[in-house]
Amino acid sequence: MSFRRAGRLGLALMLAAGGGEARAAEGEFLYRASLVQAAPGKLLELIELYKASWAEGPAAGDEAPLWMRHSQGDRWDLLLLFPMGSFSGYYAPERVARRKARTSAALAAKIRDAVAREEDVFVYGPSLEEVRARSAKAAFFHVEMFQALAGRQGDLRREREMENAYLKALGRPANLVFVRDSGAGWDLFTIGFYRDVKHYAESADIPETAQEAAAKAAGFEDARHIGPYLRTLISSHHDTLAVAIK
Repeated sequence: MSFRRAGRLGLALMLAAGGGEARAAEGEFLYRASLVQAAPGKLLELIELYKASWAEGPAAGDEAPLWMRHSQGDRWDLLLLFPMGSFSGYYAPERVARRKARTSAALAAKIRDAVAREEDVFVYGPSLEEVRARSAKAAFFHVEMFQALAGRQGDLRREREMENAYLKALGRPANLVFVRDSGAGWDLFTIGFYRDVKHYAESADIPETAQEAAAKAAGFEDARHIGPYLRTLISSHHDTLAVAIK
């Protein structure tokens, strides 16, 4: 499911009325994740256009997005994670007015022309402070996106938390978990933050005995059953490796 910016305000108001604000009140932070595929030959131009459009973001009260560029895996070129906080705050009339005023119609048109495909999903995840702290030290990312089987969304989230316990036991960076509120069909995605590709690949050097102990401590039958168990919960799973954009 794809959304264009013109329809986001009305959608957000409906979603906020449906209970999203309660989740924000419980301490979960709202983000809009956009998966963008550039028009052929337009990727570098699109990156510069986005930078230009965000140059005055603070004046509208908006936080700069975390973004990354696809290296290999899924079809998208860019993942942009926009901090929102809550629907009511992000789509407050004065914020919307300032946001529209800071981006010229000509620049907005250039961005539209440079985008071949865009898919948005609104998600709740860790605090903005945690996301910023993790991204500040990272230049390489592992993104996993999931569609759960019907009725297994809660089990999928618990499995992701079990995998994080497994990673922590091995001294590896845990993934940040983002859970769908509305939008595109991804029920959950995780982002792993790494210094570089070598840091990402270090897991290959961990002894099997340590992996077995960590898996069992996290609640899995054993290390080799982690993947098979995950696949009992999902209908779709996309992996992407990505790099930071400076």
